[in-house]
Amino acid sequence: MKTVNSFTNHFLIAMPSLQDPNFHHSVTYICEHNADGAMGIVINRPISITLGDVLEHMEIHYDRTVTSDQPILAGGPAQPDRGFVLHPPGERWESTLQISEAVSITTSQDILQAISQQAGPHDVIVALGYAGWEEGQLEQELKDNVWLSTPATTDILFDVPFEQRWRAAAAGLGVNLDNLSSQIGHA
Repeated sequence: MKTVNSFTNHFLIAMPSLQDPNFHHSVTYICEHNADGAMGIVINRPISITLGDVLEHMEIHYDRTVTSDQPILAGGPAQPDRGFVLHPPGERWESTLQISEAVSITTSQDILQAISQQAGPHDVIVALGYAGWEEGQLEQELKDNVWLSTPATTDILFDVPFEQRWRAAAAGLGVNLDNLSSQIGHA
């Protein structure tokens, strides 16, 4: 059995050279990483759907003044019709995985019902879809300099505006992405 250094609870910061439209200038929060692969949620890609739209589609009544305009994120290209909620731990929902002391992920509808009634967690990211890597794929992409990696912080996850997260996550490493070349080359 291979030993894998886990990147669970880390950010993957796309290098400027990454041109894949799903990940260009993205920050992905890694929810799980083990010898079988990895799963994460892109945390800086708002789409034209709001939480109010999702709740209406699911026929969940909600307080329109609080939840209706929160953007939904494109969490990644895998299963784009499946919802994921990143939030601080606390109450256990029907389908919750605690990732770290500060972050959990829930995939069950009961958390959306609680959020709609202002009874859910205050800090939430709601995403459709996820990013996934097969066994060894993420490790190879890191070796190929596709990503920078850094431990995740809740301020970037929940507080920094979406459009600033890519640069803010890299700045946490002391990296100014504007100083990195988007050209790939070998000496």
